[in-house]
Amino acid sequence: MSQTSPRPSRPWSAAFISASTPATGVEPAPYFRREFDVQEGLQRAVLHVTALGIVVPSINGTRVGDEVLEPGWTPYRDRLIVRSHDVTELLRAGENAFGAIVGEGWAVGRLGWEGERHFYADRPALFAELELVYADRTDVIATDSSFRVGSGAVGANGIYDGETFDARAHPSGWDSPGYDDAAWQQAQPLEWPLEALSAPVAPPIRRIEELSPVSVVARGGDRVIVDFGQNLSGWVRLTVTGEAGRTITVRHAELVTPAGDLETESNRTAEATDRYILAGTGEETWEPAFTFHGFRYVEIEGWPGEVDPDAVRAVVVHTDMRRTGWFETSNASINRLHQNTVWSMRDNFVGVPTDCPQRDERFGWTGDLNAFAPTGVFLYDVHRVLGSWLIDLSLEQERLGTVPQVVPNALRTGSSATALWGDVAVSLPWLLYQEYGDADLLRRAYPSMVAFMTEVEQALDEHGLWSSGFQYGDWLDPDAPADNPAGGKTDAHLVASAYLCKTSRELAQTAQVLGEQADAERYAALASRVRDAFRREYVTAAGRVTDESSTAYALAILFGILDDDQVAKAGERLSELVAKSGYTISTGFAGTPLIADALSDTGHLRDAYALLLQEKSPSFLYPVTMGATTIWERWDAVLPDGTINATGMTSLNHYALGAVADWLHRVVGGLERVEPGWQRIRVAPRPGGGLTWARAAHDTIRGRAEVAWRVVNGEMRVDVTVPAGATAEVHLPLHPDDLIVEVGEGTQSWTYPARDAEEALTMQTPIKDLMRHDEVWAAVLEELRRALPGIPIEAGLPHMADLPLTVVLDRMPGESEELRRGFERILGGASAEVAR
Repeated sequence: MSQTSPRPSRPWSAAFISASTPATGVEPAPYFRREFDVQEGLQRAVLHVTALGIVVPSINGTRVGDEVLEPGWTPYRDRLIVRSHDVTELLRAGENAFGAIVGEGWAVGRLGWEGERHFYADRPALFAELELVYADRTDVIATDSSFRVGSGAVGANGIYDGETFDARAHPSGWDSPGYDDAAWQQAQPLEWPLEALSAPVAPPIRRIEELSPVSVVARGGDRVIVDFGQNLSGWVRLTVTGEAGRTITVRHAELVTPAGDLETESNRTAEATDRYILAGTGEETWEPAFTFHGFRYVEIEGWPGEVDPDAVRAVVVHTDMRRTGWFETSNASINRLHQNTVWSMRDNFVGVPTDCPQRDERFGWTGDLNAFAPTGVFLYDVHRVLGSWLIDLSLEQERLGTVPQVVPNALRTGSSATALWGDVAVSLPWLLYQEYGDADLLRRAYPSMVAFMTEVEQALDEHGLWSSGFQYGDWLDPDAPADNPAGGKTDAHLVASAYLCKTSRELAQTAQVLGEQADAERYAALASRVRDAFRREYVTAAGRVTDESSTAYALAILFGILDDDQVAKAGERLSELVAKSGYTISTGFAGTPLIADALSDTGHLRDAYALLLQEKSPSFLYPVTMGATTIWERWDAVLPDGTINATGMTSLNHYALGAVADWLHRVVGGLERVEPGWQRIRVAPRPGGGLTWARAAHDTIRGRAEVAWRVVNGEMRVDVTVPAGATAEVHLPLHPDDLIVEVGEGTQSWTYPARDAEEALTMQTPIKDLMRHDEVWAAVLEELRRALPGIPIEAGLPHMADLPLTVVLDRMPGESEELRRGFERILGGASAEVAR
């Protein structure tokens, strides 16, 4: 069954239909049906279908389409997606039947941590038209009061809490002709604005992949814990034989306790529990259709006999996006970090780009997407799915007068313009234009972009600073109090004003692209004004930035706020701060996507690699050392003893902080877009961190772009593929002459002697550089503790981060010659390792 045209050219004939009474609580899903005649000579049949809730349509006992969780989640009163299917092959001359089950979904079920139900509608409802095309006419079967509505096997069916399916109650043949529906009720019309019905823009949600268990462990009684080896979004399919009435309960979670039991803390109030009640008719296979879960582990209870691993499968479910980006290196931990980022993106693109797939939230938080989008556009083709989401954003913005914190908006609390969150209205269209070269998308988004900036302009103080109103700041800074994730080190209004420097410039550039010259000049002037205001308030003449936080420096460096002669000083100070933190993460949502770039762009590449490779918490690789298979909401979401950090915000599947992958693609892999639509490419890998090879590949709108580099026995090989119609500026890494070449489409290779990527570690190496190498630094500290027992070594050394060990030795009390020999022994071995 192929998808066909999105809707008929004529006005709709159908009405929304429902059961006669509103849902008062958790209720069974309604089943709708109608029989109809098909005459001889049918040429074509098209079903247009949607619902308030989640719809599963069928014709003559066969499910229509392979989409799941349809029609997805949009602002339903303004935009409700109708999908269309060619169902000609499912029909036959004579009697036929159309059926549909409608679960409560996002429209009716509870949304958010406050447990509110009926956010959009007070009962599930169906809308469908079946067009029967003959040579001389078109007949239409449309939802109306001629439909019958009843109930069946699907009981509770909440997005958060799970689905209950009683196979004994399945009305066999209900969606085929000849079924006796006399006990069913007449469907009732439900008022709904038909102008909201819209053709799909994004690809549908589908079953994408299946995973087998990696272990099944008995936990006492008839309980087992099944580990699928990967945190994912979706559900479990069961194949089982047992007596009628037996209930199999499947509970989902991201983690198990150190004792091996299910850990449901990160689900919060989401029950995430599916129940299947056997019919007792032999082998039965079932999977839910009206819920989804975020999980790696499931606890199965009630299975008849021993659980056969082949009888249980995890079904991975998300928007059917095409993979477009790949990256790998010689370092297995970095590769796992990147794989975790890919999986978190997959798991959080279930229709809406969400924050997490497991708990009582799963909202389309604007800030999470804005932070992650540069990584997302590399990994997957998100042109349509994010183009669709931007339509929803503009609709919500128009209705509310501001960009809400989540899209679709499901929060009762008011919103106002916010940096990094609300300004996704500007930055995301601009990014999508850069990636896909789609000026039409930019044009469609332009009114929303302008409306956001108008709201912000009205909030500026007399100096041009965004100095008032709520801001998220550097959300989830690791140093923020557990009960105040917005309370990080960096002033929230500094963050806001810095992001405004970026977005005002992006809007000026957008206006220029669209030929809106007056607007281009206006927003360029605004960008200049807010930059001057930021510099006057937050930057010294020498280039120091108030707050003295890594995030503040990263924003000032990367958003073009500093003058050229100030950037070096800011980079040095940022390097010092990163060293002082022991190369652990000290940034949140605002700073983490930028910190590695701010270091490498200012000549501190080694610091960036040290930050990347740190394994102590909080760090990029600490979750990897703890067995993470997705990106965590907090770096310390799981503590070293394996227990969860019970702060109420410890999702183990949050893509935002995986935004460092953008730096991996561009700087480590060396593949960067420099003109819209990848017309011009910059190839500039920057080896470091002991890596001996890396590869980055991206399927652009012009074709495959790829870079691979490898160092073997002091010889560098670089392979570059440029897609058709593009040119590339290739900066050959570690080339003795720092060679830069221009190349056109096709594949080219270079081989040459490699310059040393890193200097050897010596007694003249500053302490901050030694701290990048965990094993070396641990050995230095151990030597100091041996020589100076009882002295708090760690307390004093960070204040001497810029000093070499020779100076430190001169300041030590008493005889230091033995200590010197110990250091030289450590550094001699380390130097050989660095050289390799």
